[in-house]
Amino acid sequence: MATTTRRGLAIGILLFASFMDLLDVTIVQVALPSIGADLGASEAQLEWIVSGYMLAFAVALITGGRLGDLFGRRRIFLIGIAGFTIASGVAAAAWSGESLVVTRIAQGLFAALMVPQLLASVQALFSPRERAPMYGLIGGVSGLAAVLGPVLGGWLIDADLWGLGWRTVFLINIPVGVAIFILAARFVPDTRSERPMRLDLVGVVLLSAIVLAFMVPLVEGQSLGWPAWLWIPVAFGAVLLVVLVVYSRRRMRRDGSALLPMPLFADRGFSAGIVTQAAFQGSLNAFTLPFIIYLQIGLGFDALTAGLNLLAFSLGAMVGTGIVIPLVARLGKVLVTAGAVLLAAGLLWVFAIVAATGADFTGWAAVWPMLLAGVGLALVVIPLVDVALATVPVADAGAASGAYSTFQQLGAAAGVAVSTTVFFTVIGDDWSREHLLTALQASVWVAVAGFAIAALASLLLPGRAQVQAHLDEAKRLAEADVEPVPAGAAATSA
Repeated sequence: MATTTRRGLAIGILLFASFMDLLDVTIVQVALPSIGADLGASEAQLEWIVSGYMLAFAVALITGGRLGDLFGRRRIFLIGIAGFTIASGVAAAAWSGESLVVTRIAQGLFAALMVPQLLASVQALFSPRERAPMYGLIGGVSGLAAVLGPVLGGWLIDADLWGLGWRTVFLINIPVGVAIFILAARFVPDTRSERPMRLDLVGVVLLSAIVLAFMVPLVEGQSLGWPAWLWIPVAFGAVLLVVLVVYSRRRMRRDGSALLPMPLFADRGFSAGIVTQAAFQGSLNAFTLPFIIYLQIGLGFDALTAGLNLLAFSLGAMVGTGIVIPLVARLGKVLVTAGAVLLAAGLLWVFAIVAATGADFTGWAAVWPMLLAGVGLALVVIPLVDVALATVPVADAGAASGAYSTFQQLGAAAGVAVSTTVFFTVIGDDWSREHLLTALQASVWVAVAGFAIAALASLLLPGRAQVQAHLDEAKRLAEADVEPVPAGAAATSA
């Protein structure tokens, strides 16, 4: 176990970088209408500005973690934060929609180098019995980023500092990134894994190609008029998916270092958790972005006011967290199912108020349904990973968690793509408030359908007995101060 007198400071530095990554996702959503107006960005480009970041982050996430294990976590983190900061500066100077999309993809790739080093460093610097407070702190910071992102983004755009408008949402990363780089170089120890898994670059290439084969037709289809040839890349993606599955199975048998741990997908609980996570994240993003666009363009809200409309949602999640934690051991997957239902009900209630009030809508009118949806968010997020991993051996929890994070980001990007494609298709050339409301309704139904899928999938998650058995095994290892060895680690280090 690595030790240092500055462990707390080291984790704080890494945590702040993770906070910056989480903030960057929500802060940009509020800025999209301003970006579109200033750069003349197309609807597809606006989608790529959000989903391109998520997709790049998703496909490189596991590899970023393994690079830290191999070459030192501080070294890879410094490369990640430096690249992220430089990419933010280039994004602030973007001269077109295409250039901003490219820089957002670069941001996502560099974020995938820095973010995984946080959890890996917690494992390296703290004993198993010391980690629970660290994980709680990480969860709290994630919730704080969700609260501050829309509000900070709205304030920066409305303040129009130095006449830079939306560009300040990227420029703010530069001084923060420089400070984090200097502090990390000085105070973060350069830990690495004693049993690192090998890189699976073939898996990364295949997964990237599959994602593009499905996402490009989805995002670009509306602007191209949905030509029949769009099915060609979709079919190609389906073939590549089969290739990835076959390849990953062979690699797992050979050295256990496949990008995606295919044997774990045979576990019903694990697979149900993947579907629940992806559908939940996709649905969440399917609502927020069209809602922000409707408030700013349809109702003429400034960016700050639009961002504040999501504040009650984030506060509801924070309140719900305190309610949910004591109930996880007793209720398990019931909480996840209930949370998905509450989220769907909350969003339908929000839309009903938006539709009923029309041009007179104010954020105060939707406070209660937003709070309800926020509590639903906590019901899903808090227990989901523990419940879904209940039937996964503790030794494989690291690989399973990496796959969860990957599908979380892929689901979020897919939700943005599907919802905004539906939204902009319904709008067409009519940007009147009434027509925007119709488009928002269509996006809300996309989100509700996703939450329904998440609720149904959650019914297949492990029950309370299996969850308790998993927790008991983890506790036993923690009390013995034993680090579980993944199935592929021995083959990798041999």
